[in-house]
Amino acid sequence: MTINTGIPFIDGLISFMLFVLITYPILGGFIWFIGSLCYTFLFRYRQLDWADIPTEIEPMITIMVPAHNEEIVIENTIEYLMNHLNYHNYEVMVMDDGSTDDTPVILERLREKYSKLRVIRIEKNKGKAHAFNIGVGFAKGKLILSNDADTLPEPDALTKYVNYFLREDSTNISAVTANMDVQNRSTLLGKSQTVEFSSIVGVIKRTQIGVLGAIYAYSGANTIYRKDALFDVGLFRQNRATEDISIAWDHQFDGWLSLFAPKIIFFMEVPETLKMLYRQRKRWAKGGTEVWLTNIRRVLLHPFKNIGRSFLFLDQTLSILWTFFFWISTVIFAGIFIYNLVLGNYQIILHLLTGAFTFVCFEMIAGLLQLLASLLVDDEGSKIKYFLFAPLYMLFFWMMNAVTIVVTFIPAVKTILGHGSGVWVSPERQKRE
Repeated sequence: MTINTGIPFIDGLISFMLFVLITYPILGGFIWFIGSLCYTFLFRYRQLDWADIPTEIEPMITIMVPAHNEEIVIENTIEYLMNHLNYHNYEVMVMDDGSTDDTPVILERLREKYSKLRVIRIEKNKGKAHAFNIGVGFAKGKLILSNDADTLPEPDALTKYVNYFLREDSTNISAVTANMDVQNRSTLLGKSQTVEFSSIVGVIKRTQIGVLGAIYAYSGANTIYRKDALFDVGLFRQNRATEDISIAWDHQFDGWLSLFAPKIIFFMEVPETLKMLYRQRKRWAKGGTEVWLTNIRRVLLHPFKNIGRSFLFLDQTLSILWTFFFWISTVIFAGIFIYNLVLGNYQIILHLLTGAFTFVCFEMIAGLLQLLASLLVDDEGSKIKYFLFAPLYMLFFWMMNAVTIVVTFIPAVKTILGHGSGVWVSPERQKRE
């Protein structure tokens, strides 16, 4: 497409924007696919076999459950953690962060029932990171598993996690994050997010750790941390929207190794209403931009100290730029379309629609290939049936992510300037029969 506005600078800028818009998603999908193959065949930290760990040498693990107004799910989670894990040397510590519903009553009843359960009450809600940081000081385990109140790890999860920390080359491992699966798939949103999370964990994280040697984020819902590594980076940043992204970058900047374990599965509930989903994505987008802004200087000052991390930062930069370019080009497209519609220039309108259709086709093809590859790779292809919901994910979820990055950009800047808060809002849970 030839751009000719009569102003060379504007022509060049628009051409560059179009180039990024068209090529970034296509190249990204291709790179993630190739990267997953590299992880499968080349990455040396993959855990191929799981060794049985004798009870007498099991390292102590503290399962930390930060909770704020979780009366609907907390009892089921605690009962599961107490009765269904194939491990012995562990405790469960619930950090009740200023709950105002029946969460404290439920926890008191469960504490009397289970000797392994400890409850620490924080009177004022100051956020998950604050609660976690307090809990670290009371934790008995040298390994701490962050487990959300709506999350259920597979029965063998603790044993599998420990396998990573018993390796000969494990002394520099700060954390191991597991592979998420969707627990509530009864709704259209739940099924669509099964596709999404398979795409994220099935391809992108494998590529990040397998090729770049770094990962963008831990899963805050289920990640096991080495306690010494938490102390080494000053614990979690309490004024960030996403503590799991921030500490992953802090660990890796400090020389620690962060790993993704695709064969350790945990199940969590995902948002089932548009309101809940939008609120979640706003938090993710804001947290991602905060991390990007936090680490600009650190990456630019030492770009070759860790090439993989620099490429990870570059990808995030391109992702943010792509989002702004997308909305700017959309506004320009709408303006030109309306202008020519008013003037009756239907030939130009036809060219505009043809170009837009071509752009959408390229994006859809790239997205479908990426999602198909991820569903085949993740969990040995067991989720391939959810490929049916891929078009909904690409049309709706991608658009929502593009909206939230723009909407939260200024709030993220304010956080970096010292006006951020990690206080969380109660989730809108739905009771299940």
